[in-house]
Parts: sequence; structure tokens; C-alpha cells
Amino acid sequence: MKSLVAASVGGLSLLAVAIIDRPDPAANPTLTSPLASSASFDAPLSDPPVRASAPTRRGLGHPVLSPAPSAIAPSALTDVVKKTCAGCHSEQRKQGNLSLQGFDMANINGSPELAEKMIGKLRAGMMPPPGRPKPGGDTLDVLAGTLERMMDARYALNPNPGARTFQRLNRAEYERSVKDLLGVDIKAESWLPLDTKSANFDNIADVQMPSATLLDSYLDAASEISRLAVGDPKASVSTSSYKIARLASQVDPVEGAPAGTRGGTSVTHTFPADGEYVFTITLHAIPTGQLFGSAAPFDEKIEISVNGERMAVLDVDRGMSQADPNGMEIRTKPISVRAGPQRITAAFIRTFEGPVNDNIAPIGHSIADTQIGSQAGITTQSHVQMFAVTGPFNPTGVSDTPSRRRIFSCRPLTPSEARPCAEKIMTRLGAQAYRRPLAPNDLKGLLTFYDAGAKDGGFELGIRTAVEALLASPHFIFRVEEMPAVSKPGSRVAVNGLDLASRLSFFVWGAPPDSQLVSLGRRGLLTDTTVLIAQTKRMLADKRSSALSTRFAAQWLRLSDIEKVHPDALQYPDFREQLADDMVQETELFFDHLVRENRSFLDLYTANWTYVNEDLAKHYGIPGVVGTDFRRVEYPANSGRVGIFGHGSVLTLTSHANRTSPVLRGKWVMEVLMGTPPPAPPPNVPDLEKTGDSKEGRMLTTRERMEEHRANPSCRSCHVFIDPIGLAMDNFDVNGQWRIRENGTPLDTRGDFYDGTKITNALELQKALLKRPTPLVRNFTQNLMAYALGRRVEYYDHPAVRKIEAQVKANNYRMQDFIVGVVKSDAFRLKKVMEQADSGTKGVSAPGVR
Repeated sequence: MKSLVAASVGGLSLLAVAIIDRPDPAANPTLTSPLASSASFDAPLSDPPVRASAPTRRGLGHPVLSPAPSAIAPSALTDVVKKTCAGCHSEQRKQGNLSLQGFDMANINGSPELAEKMIGKLRAGMMPPPGRPKPGGDTLDVLAGTLERMMDARYALNPNPGARTFQRLNRAEYERSVKDLLGVDIKAESWLPLDTKSANFDNIADVQMPSATLLDSYLDAASEISRLAVGDPKASVSTSSYKIARLASQVDPVEGAPAGTRGGTSVTHTFPADGEYVFTITLHAIPTGQLFGSAAPFDEKIEISVNGERMAVLDVDRGMSQADPNGMEIRTKPISVRAGPQRITAAFIRTFEGPVNDNIAPIGHSIADTQIGSQAGITTQSHVQMFAVTGPFNPTGVSDTPSRRRIFSCRPLTPSEARPCAEKIMTRLGAQAYRRPLAPNDLKGLLTFYDAGAKDGGFELGIRTAVEALLASPHFIFRVEEMPAVSKPGSRVAVNGLDLASRLSFFVWGAPPDSQLVSLGRRGLLTDTTVLIAQTKRMLADKRSSALSTRFAAQWLRLSDIEKVHPDALQYPDFREQLADDMVQETELFFDHLVRENRSFLDLYTANWTYVNEDLAKHYGIPGVVGTDFRRVEYPANSGRVGIFGHGSVLTLTSHANRTSPVLRGKWVMEVLMGTPPPAPPPNVPDLEKTGDSKEGRMLTTRERMEEHRANPSCRSCHVFIDPIGLAMDNFDVNGQWRIRENGTPLDTRGDFYDGTKITNALELQKALLKRPTPLVRNFTQNLMAYALGRRVEYYDHPAVRKIEAQVKANNYRMQDFIVGVVKSDAFRLKKVMEQADSGTKGVSAPGVR
């Protein structure tokens, strides 16, 4: 099937096909929304603060602004900058890769990017740096305010909502789209390469250009997914494998596994046909190649179950070795399984109850750290490394499955009914996959594939071939937004109603729009501000809005970085994969609660509560929590935890394997939360890791190593910002547990925040940050906009960011107000028509066809 679909591309990229074959708006009026005009929207798209007498620019209702009078003359502000800043930010020194030697307030409109950089540093209170003289009074605030008014006025005179070429479904969006369309759970990583990130996110268009390898991956995915969705009664034997992390506990029960089991794995696997399958379990070996290094009594069995029903029990041979003919593998006899998604489990039968002996860690040391030696003796339980399914053998057909019920909405009873039925099926599936009504050419192309498949294998193979073509279509994979037939390069136009529906849905749900959104978009009703806001709030109330936590917040806060930190198994023997997953889920549930309950954004920093289950509660020392379900609990008094600074996810991902890192933690706060990352270290500066470990016969604390490191003047300029922030969080160890000593020495977490505030712990750190909430709020807004727009936030977007900040501040920074503010913005609802040289194709917001 793949070769048939691939041949249809005819040597052109999928993107080129999308541009050539995009339905003509003139031929299909239902696909067109009105151009942006003062009558297109029920409320102005942008309303920066202006005096009542300000004239209005013709066309889009944007006011013409002039800077409000300042208490300090522009020439005086120019002198302030040159006297205070240009010494470091000169052409010779260019600290922060910035020169202010030629700064002139009168000409700042010609350097908007420079102005926005200055505003960011000034509002964060980071310039001038500690130890440098500062102008008296509120001079710096006046400077920042004057720059903001000038930039806002500049934008009002020449509005620029920005543009992007196209967006491609990333792994997560592809999985959700396939699930919504066909009801099949897939792991896109099985076919698609790792998504490239830009501006913190994996949905940014500027790094999503297709390549031959990527397009071939989409073709492979389409071929296999269509086979799984429709079923394959002639399926050949193949093997699918599921890897279990080395750090996964074999003591804890696994979600989805039958009661009375522990460890192993439990997954939903889609079987292509009714038939017999062989299940293979591969066990971890200790570094010597053996199963165990202990002489303790042993009796272990592995249970294989399908949908909770036991299918086989396998004995584990204590003498197994990698040198054996089958290595560390154990196989079942062929087991009959029906087609479709089935829950399959390979887990150890539990032979003990109650707490595990203190000498037995949730994972064996030798398994976790791969060391040979005395630690090998601590490994007393076998560990599953891989679970594989091979088959089908002797396939007998395809049973009814959820995906087949979703696909086959009709069944032909005679040969003459086959093609009309196929047309009905593909019209419905095509409209959902393409996120818009099908044009005649769309349906014609899909039915061509149906005809080819039906000729070779009948009705079902025809449908499967057409579904494969659907999944490989550029209309499914790419989101190329329509441009009006007549549009002047450089002008602003409204986002087409259907494209706006997709923008909103992928933003809030991380998935394609539902039928209600598509219907409103097709009728052009989403251009009505009232309707757009009502739909946004409807979607936020839907459980699918949890994507804002699992997709947006997880990437903004860089929660995936926890996978890179494997705490030393000897120092932190209780750390395991399941605990790391619980930490990530805690932060995601916490953020989801803020959004769903429309709480203040500031709760991210001030909350005295969090979400934990029994394992995480024990890890934090929170009593009274029983069971695997997460629930909201308050931090105990004097726990030292506050807001996100008490989350194990953040504390672990900002640590090294064998010690905490105030540098990483301080950098994370500055970069992720404040949006003011420290500059890269200068060349030839020794790394902190090369600082001595010991002195006078004792191990140095992290603070002592840092003090030695920043004694270098080249290091001090940055570490004076970073270190106090990180030290304030140093009472939490590598895996987020409270401590008061390091290497036997009492911790000293005292520091001076860069504005002079004394801070010694996380509570004092959050208070110091919230004395100046502007950088926190603006940085959050910028990240939210980048994720929503699928492009980087540029200097011309900052006026919109400031407008949203002013709006949400009036209502105590409610989370849903941020989201609505982004949705109402010009950048979300409008786009700039790209110049011919940029787009390559007149009237199309995409790269040219070559």
C-alpha cells in the first residue's frame, strides 16, 4: 500500500501537493471567511491605551498614537542610558551581545528589537547589575515606561500580526488526530523522528520543514496505521516490542496489571488479526551477564494476561545468563488473541505483602548503576527489560473492533453498493481528517485509491488503501492556511474561519477541532468576538483542555528534562522511574487545576498545596495519603515547600546525578520563569565541575565550590544573579527531599537577590520574585502566545503581550484570562500576507514549489 500512496506524490513534496491542490475559495464559497475590516469583528482587535482625541486609522480601527508626555525629556533619558549602561554595553565590550554606545531616544523607533530587550531587562530590575551605580528615584521606571509607550505607538501605526508558512502535525498532534479519526492508540515515535524544538516548543513552524526522510516516515506510519485500523486477515508475522526502563521499580504494581502482581509492564496493543501470538519476556542482567548476584532464596514467576485474564505462567530460572542460547529470554507457547486493541500484561506474581525490607531498594543497585562489585549482591529480584509480541500465526480473520466500527459506517450488500458506500465513508472520514468539508477533487483522489485497492482485494482492502492515502495526505499532515484570492503583500487579513477553528483547537486541546468548531468556522461565525470567546470557554471546560498542562506547561517548564537525570543509585536508592513519573504528573495536575478553576497565575508561586499520591506523599513526608490516586493536599507547616518550588520534578531536573546544582536551578528560574536567561559563559572559563571536591580532608559543599568558581571575575558577573536564586532552593536534594546538611556540613543557603533582598529559602525567593511580577507575567504570556501561534514571539508581538498583561492584572491574573487574551489578539486572529520573495507563491502563505 505504501508504494501506491508514495507514487501518487509524483516526486513533489507533500507540502507542494498541498499548495497545488488546495481548494479554490472562489469555487467553494463555504471555505472563505470575510477579509479583516472594521465590520468583521464585534470588538476592536487591538486597543492600546490612547487619549480620547486620538484619530483612527482607516481600515482596521487601530488608533494612531503618539507617546504620552514623559516626566523626563528624551534627551535626558538618552544621557541616562549612555552614562549608566554604555560603559558595559559598548562596541568594544558588548556585554550581553548588546551595544548602547550609539543609543538615542529620538531614534529608538528604528531599533525596536533593541528597545524591547532594554524593556525586558529594566522591568526585571536586572540592569544596572548589582554593584554598579544606578540613577536616583524612579528614573529607570520612567525610561522603561517611555520605551513601552513608544513601541506600542509604533505598532499602532504599523500593525504586524506576524505570519508563518505552515504547521506540520508533530508527534503528539499526530497521535491525537489518529485517535480522534480512527479510534486507534498509536505511538508516533514508532515511525516519526524526534520533533525539533524552537522557542521551548515542538510545534513551532520555523523548524518543521519537511525532508525526504520525514515524508517517508509519514508514509510508513500511514501504511501501518491503516492496517491496524481496518485489520489484516492476511497479516504476515511481525514483532512489536515494549521496553521497560532500567530505573523502573519491580516492587510497585503497574497500572493496568491484574491484582496480585508487581513490576513488569502493562500496555494496550493493537492486534492486526485474529490468530496466535507468542509473547517474549527479556530480563535485565547484572553487569556480569547473570540474572542475580545474591544467594537469597528465590521463587519467581511471571504471569502473562490479556485483558486481565491469565494466559500463561512462566518460571524464572535463577541460573539464567546472557551466555545461554536464548540469553535472558522467556517465551510463551502460541496464545490465541482476537484482533483489535487488547490490554496485555507481563508481571511478576506477588509472593510477599507489606513494606519491602530496608536492604532491598525498589530497583537493585547493580541494575540501576550497572556497577560490578559488592552492590551486585543487593539485587534480589529480577527485572523485566523487554516485552515483545510476535504474530499472527495461523490468522483466521478479523473480529469486530472499535476502529472498524468507526470506519465502516455502511456495508455493501451487493457489488453495485460498494462504491457508493465507499464514497460515503471517505466523505465523512476525509472531512474530519482535513478539518474542513471535502472539495470534489479531494474525494475524487481518495476514491481513486479505493478503486485501486478494491481491484486487488475487494471492498475492505479498497477502504484500507483509501485510509492510508488519507493519512499520507498533505491536507492531513500539514496545516496550510488559506489566503484570500486577492491580497496585497504586506497587508493584514483575517484568518479563514476553518483555519481559525484549527488554531483554537490545537491550542486548547492539542487536537483537531470538533464538529461544532468546524461548523462555526465554515459559516464564518468564529470571527465574531463573542462567539470566539464562548467557544474558548467551552473548550476550557472540556477535559481535553488538559493538553494545556501535558503539552504547553510540560514543555514551558521543561519537565521532560527529568528523563536526563538518573540520581546516583548508591546515594538515592529509592529513586525510580515511577517516582519520576509521579513528580511530572504532580506538576501537570497542579497547572491543570489552575486553568480549570481559573485561579490566579500567581498561585504558581504562592500555593501552599499540591497534588500527590501515596508514594509521592511519603517521599515528601506528607502523612495521611493512601492509594495510587492523586489528590490535592496542603503542605505541612514548616515543610519548606511553596508553589512550584516545592515540586520534585523541578528540583530533580535542575540537579546532577550525584549532587544538587544551584547554578542549574538559578538558571532555570531566570530562563524559564523570568524570561531573562543569563548569557553564555565566556570562553576559557573553567567549568564548575572542575573545581576541587575536597579541602583539608573533607568534602566541599556545593556552596563552597561555587564560591571558588565565581572568584574568577569573568564568572562573577553572571553568578551574582544565578547563585542566590539556586542556593535558596538548596535545602532540597537531588530528588526533591528536604535536607539540612550536605557532606555532613550544615547547609548555608543565605544569599542576596540581585535587587539586594536577603533570601535563604524558597518562600523568601518567591516573595522576592513577586515584588516585581511583571517579568513573570510577560514571560508566561510570551510562551503561551508562541505555543498558540506556532511561531516565535518577535519584537512586534510585545505590545500585544503588554496589552494582555494589563487586562489580566485587573482581574488578579486569572489563568483563563491569559488564554482568552491570546485568542482575542491580532496575532491569533489575523496574519500578514507574506511578500512574494518570502512565500514564493502569490497568495499562499507557504514556501514556494521548486
